[in-house]
Amino acid sequence: MMPPSQTDVYIAIGHTDMRKSINGLCQLVNDNFDSDIFSGNLFAFCNRRRDIIKILFWDHNGFCIWHKRLENDQFRWPKSEREVIDINSQQMSWLLAGLDIETAHKQLTYSEI
Repeated sequence: MMPPSQTDVYIAIGHTDMRKSINGLCQLVNDNFDSDIFSGNLFAFCNRRRDIIKILFWDHNGFCIWHKRLENDQFRWPKSEREVIDINSQQMSWLLAGLDIETAHKQLTYSEI
């Protein structure tokens, strides 16, 4: 899943009960996220074992859930003091590829010798 570059991505820090589907995840967004559920933004959730991600989004006339389960690894789910963080679409791609978004492709700085 490659979100459009202008799409905001919101990550629920910690773990979420993956038995929740559209209605349950919408309620979590309404309670915890500072964003409009109908905005087209992506809202991502991860389970306790960090091997399942669900992404909820509004697509013109209905809600969609994108679901990914890893068979033999874990997602590098971010940690934060906040309950929700926002990331860009490139960081979301890194997260789905199994990379740590804090350390993946850090910007290099150069100095003159």
